[in-house]
Formats: sequence, C-alpha cells, structure tokens
Amino acid sequence: QVQLVESGGGLVQAGGSLRVSCAASGAFFSTYLMGWFRQAPGKEREFVAAIGRRAISTYYTDSVQGRFTISRDDAKNTVYLQMNSLKPEDTAVYYCAARFQGGTVVRDPRSYDYWGQGTQVTVSS
Repeated sequence: QVQLVESGGGLVQAGGSLRVSCAASGAFFSTYLMGWFRQAPGKEREFVAAIGRRAISTYYTDSVQGRFTISRDDAKNTVYLQMNSLKPEDTAVYYCAARFQGGTVVRDPRSYDYWGQGTQVTVSS
C-alpha cells in the first residue's frame, strides 16, 4: 500500500512560479511511475506530467510543455512539479498518482493505482 500526500499549492499571480510536492510512504518508491494530474471545477481530471523509474523518461501534456518540470528524489520518496509562467487556466486541484507498471501509456488516470488527496493551485490574472 502506498500513501501519497501533496503539498505546496497556493495562490500565485499569473506569470509566477510554484512548486508542488508529493511525498510517498512505503517501500519501493523508486520502482513506481509517478504522475501529476489536475482537475478544474466542472472539468474532467487531466494528465499533466509523468516521470518513469530512475527519471529516465518524462512526459508532459502539450499545454505545460516548456513551463512545467517534473522530477523525483528517490532518497526522499518525493516527486515534484515545478510550475513556471503560470496562467489562470492552470488553476485546478493538482493530484499526485503512482503505479507500479511502467510503460509509455501514462495519460490515462485509470492506469494509476494510488492517488493523493490533492492540493489547490490558484493562478490569479
């Protein structure tokens, strides 16, 4: 069983930066593929970014490519999402997710086994 706890959300002005973190409990964190998703009010949960084992591969949705960076620190059992040049449309609850299975199909939330409770990110215009 893996427990995920997000932190670091908040309110930021457009053009600003924010880093959200996700701390995982349990063993074998380094073997998990980790992802970030977000959900805005009235919208479906959407993929943001993912990072594979040993950070060999990273994946981003087009709308955040070049602005967001996903990273992981296996020694700390933590995955990060650095968000720069934030836009009001980035406003959402951001969720961390984990799965044991690797692979390149990372955008489907149904493929993840564990989820955090979410952290709110609000970008004001």
